[in-house]
Amino acid sequence: MCRLFGLHAGSRPVRATFWLLDAPDSLADQSRREPDGAGIGTFDADGRPRVAKQPLAAWEDHAFAREARDLKSTTFLAHVRYASTGAHTMVNTHPFEQDGRLFAHNGAFGDLAKLDQRLGELGVADLVLGQTDSERLFALITAESRRAGGDVEEGITAAISWVAAELPVFSLNLIVSTATDLWALRYPAAHELYILQRDPAAAPAPAAPLDARSNRIHSRSTELAYNPHVLFATEPMDHNPAWRPMASGELVHVDPFLAVTATFPFPGGPAHPLTLADLEPHAAASQKP
Repeated sequence: MCRLFGLHAGSRPVRATFWLLDAPDSLADQSRREPDGAGIGTFDADGRPRVAKQPLAAWEDHAFAREARDLKSTTFLAHVRYASTGAHTMVNTHPFEQDGRLFAHNGAFGDLAKLDQRLGELGVADLVLGQTDSERLFALITAESRRAGGDVEEGITAAISWVAAELPVFSLNLIVSTATDLWALRYPAAHELYILQRDPAAAPAPAAPLDARSNRIHSRSTELAYNPHVLFATEPMDHNPAWRPMASGELVHVDPFLAVTATFPFPGGPAHPLTLADLEPHAAASQKP
C-alpha cells in the first residue's frame, strides 16, 4: 500500500533527511515495497508550495535523494505510491497541490463517476488533472474548504462526511499541509496511521536519539535531534516508544506553534464499507500492508 509521511517543525525551516533517507524504516526504504512513484512537498520561505515528484520508486530515484538532502521547510509532506487507480505518470503521483495546499492519500474508494458529478456541481472539476481517486478527494476537500471560507478542517470534515455517506469506502487516510499547519486523518480502521510528538527538551536525555546504525553506516541527524517536531507516518520509522497509532475517525491538527489538537468527527464507519475482497485484484494488491 502507499506510505504517507508528514512533518511539522514549527516556525524554523529544517531538513527531513533523516526520516526520508536514513531512519531505520525511512521512506526510501519503504518505497522498495511501493514501486509506482514518490514525491516530496515543501514550502518556500514566502509560503509557496513546492513539489518534487517522479513516477519512480524513491530508492531508485536520484532526484528524490537529492531533494531529501537539500530541501528545508517548516512542513514536509511526502508519499510513496502503490497505484490503485491511474497510470504511472507524473500527473498521478502524490503530493498534489491545490489552492496553495498540499495533499497525499493512502487508501481506496469507489464510484468515481458519482464523485465526478459532485465535483462538477461544486465547480471544481477542473482541479482534477489526472485519473486518481486521491486527486478527486483532494478536489472535494478544496471545494468544501472554499465553501467554509478557507477553513481546512471544516473542508476535510464536510468532504469526508459526504464520501462516507455516499461512496463505497475502503480507506481514506490522508494528510493536508500548508507552510504553517498540518492535518492528518485516519479513517476508517483499514490502514494504520501513526503520530510522534518529538520534544527533545521534554524527553529524558537518553531517549530515542535520531541515530541509525548498521554494519555499513552510521547516520545521525543533528538538525532535528535538538528541535521539537511532530511526525505522521503509515508505520513507525524508528524505535521511539512514543509513536502511537491514531484512532479510527481521528483528525489531528498541528498548528504553527506545534500545538496538537485531536478531534473525532467520524465516530462511525462509512455507510458502504469495502473489504479487500470487494476490490478489483490490482486495487486489492495495492492496499495490502
